[in-house]
Amino acid sequence: MAAMTARRAAARLLAGVTEARVPLSDQIAGGALDALAPADRARAQRLALATLRNLGRADAELKPHLRRQPPPEVRAILQLAVAEMLGEGAAPHGVVSEAVSAVRALGRSGERLAPMANAVLRRVGEAGGTIWARREADPLPGWLRGRLMSAWGKKAVIAMEAAQSAGAPLDLTPKDGDAAALAARVGGVALPTGSVRIAGPVQVSELPGYASGDWWVQDAAAAMPARVLAAVKGERVLDLCAAPGGKTLQLAAAGAEVIALDLSAPRMARLSENLARCGLGAEAIVADALTWQGGPFDAILLDAPCSATGTIRRHPDLPFVRDASGLKEIVALQAAMLDHAVTLLRPGGRLVFATCSLLPEEGERQAEGALARHPVLIADAGALALPGVEPDWIGTAGLRLRPDYWPEQGGMDGFFVAAFRRSDG
Repeated sequence: MAAMTARRAAARLLAGVTEARVPLSDQIAGGALDALAPADRARAQRLALATLRNLGRADAELKPHLRRQPPPEVRAILQLAVAEMLGEGAAPHGVVSEAVSAVRALGRSGERLAPMANAVLRRVGEAGGTIWARREADPLPGWLRGRLMSAWGKKAVIAMEAAQSAGAPLDLTPKDGDAAALAARVGGVALPTGSVRIAGPVQVSELPGYASGDWWVQDAAAAMPARVLAAVKGERVLDLCAAPGGKTLQLAAAGAEVIALDLSAPRMARLSENLARCGLGAEAIVADALTWQGGPFDAILLDAPCSATGTIRRHPDLPFVRDASGLKEIVALQAAMLDHAVTLLRPGGRLVFATCSLLPEEGERQAEGALARHPVLIADAGALALPGVEPDWIGTAGLRLRPDYWPEQGGMDGFFVAAFRRSDG
């Protein structure tokens, strides 16, 4: 049996997403890349992500040269090769050679289909990507695209799709809050909201300050909920649904006494590792955010479970593995978590609700519903007006962040953030 290679592993990841509808993270956690060396693991994951972002383009290039669709794993190898040649500018000769070897490694059927793969990929390479260059970014699936069109309009959705197709740069949050100093140290750019952005591929663990815990990886949009909460030294703060811990690190770095709570023990283990690396302290509790009793707290951050539709530029497998089923249930769960969070908040305390979703029912409507259900809650619009936040990002219900914002700087994840205070009544 042929040894596993990065390309074969990437093809299996790709087929696992498109055929079996299994998220990349689940496949990787299940050992899909365990047989590879670290560098090959990174390459396999990079190839799969790049192809998922441009699957429609790759299929459009292949279609004129295919008499019939090949088996899923062979099709995945072809899609990977096209994305690498035309999307990343890799030399066609080397890509075609590797792809044909990967097809042959599939066994008897692979030996039979290898000549076809060689001929098809050579034709695609010779054509030079004429269809690729003319084609717009891959559209989102219908169930999501329709909802976003209704919420934000066609122009905005097309811009979001372009941002998601482009992928995401690496963002860091500095522990000491000095973005300019960290940017100079790691060769990045200080963003207006206080994060640091690095363009191009990098080895995170090799960047200056990683081992000493001077920063952590966190999208600029994901860093905003904790900035809105604005915890201060000595405050008792609850981070609900805390894992993997970026927001917990922000709260702890501010000097707050933090309780971080999450239902997932493995994810909380990762949170504890991040706290240790950064030399920060928080009490980590594995429990259900719907039933856990504690408090009262000076401030609560609830980054609730959601559809994650704002993170597609980082997780391009999501459109293939999720649909509208379960959306009503997750919206109801968010509302229940909000209701419980209110009971844990002291009078005069602050509550920030956030989701990494682009859907109003998981954002604006949740905030409006919370105010209607809880007369003790008061919207705190002033907390949203932070440095780097454009005025038109703030609506009546909260702060709306979208992938098409900051297009010249590489975009951001989609998020919604609402800020409340609890009255003394």
